[in-house]
Amino acid sequence: MSSPEDQALALAAVDALTGQLALAPKPGLPDPRDLGARATHRDHSSLRWSAKALAPGLAAMAAAARRTGEPSPQLRAELGAIGRCTEHSVGLAGGGHRGALWTLGLLVAAAALDPGARSADVATAAKKIAAHSDRRAPRRPSRGSSVSAKYGAAGARGEARAGFPHVRRALDALARSRKAGADESEARLDALLTVMSTLQDTELLYTAGPLGLRHVQAGARGVLEAGGTTTDAGREALLALDTDLHTRAWSPRGSAGLLAGALFVDALAT
Repeated sequence: MSSPEDQALALAAVDALTGQLALAPKPGLPDPRDLGARATHRDHSSLRWSAKALAPGLAAMAAAARRTGEPSPQLRAELGAIGRCTEHSVGLAGGGHRGALWTLGLLVAAAALDPGARSADVATAAKKIAAHSDRRAPRRPSRGSSVSAKYGAAGARGEARAGFPHVRRALDALARSRKAGADESEARLDALLTVMSTLQDTELLYTAGPLGLRHVQAGARGVLEAGGTTTDAGREALLALDTDLHTRAWSPRGSAGLLAGALFVDALAT
C-alpha cells in the first residue's frame, strides 16, 4: 500500500509531465497551441488527461522501492510489472507517455529509496535500479530497442543505465537560464533544446533516420547558439525549427520525456 509520501512523489512526477506538456512552442511536439487546431485537438487533450492515469502506478513504484529498500533485481522486476499495468491503464485513458513512464518510474523509485536525495544522487540511484534486467519483460523487441540495435543508439534503457546524463544536462540548463534571468517557461524550453541538441532520440531515428536526427540536433543547437529563448534571434530560430519539424512530421518525443524527468528531480529540491 502506498503512503502519503509515495503519493506525493507520484503527484510531483505527474505535475512535471503536465508542466512539460504546457510549454509552447515545443518544436515538433504537442503543446497548448494544438487545442486550437481541429486536427490535433484530441491528441493534446488526451495527453493531458492520460498523464493523470500515471499517478497510481507511480505511487505503487514508490511504495515498492520503499518496501524493498535497495536497488535490487527484485525491485527492478516489480517496477517492470507495475509499469506494464500502468501502460495498460494509460492506454485506456487515451495513451501516450510510454517514454516518460520509464524515466519517471525509475526516478520516482530512486527518490523513494532515499528521501533525502537530490539531483545527481537520484539519477545515480536510478542507474543502480536500471542496471538489473527485468526477466519478466516480454521477449519481443520494442520499436525503440530495434532502432537502438540498428543504429547503435543508447535508447531509453541505455540512458537510464548511464545515470540519465540528459536529465542532468537539462538540470544544468535550467539552472543556467534561471541565473541569466530567464522566466520559468524560457528556462524549461532552453532545457528541452539542450536535450534535443545531443540526444540520440530513437523516435527520430525511426521516423527520420540518422540524417534527420542530425538535422534536428543542429536546429536545437542553432537556437541555443542564437542566445536561447530569451533573445529575439533565439526565439525566431525556435519558431523556424518548430515550423520545420511540424512540416516534416518529426517529433523528438524522447527529449520531452527526459525533460519531464528533469522537472521532477528539480522539484525535489523545493
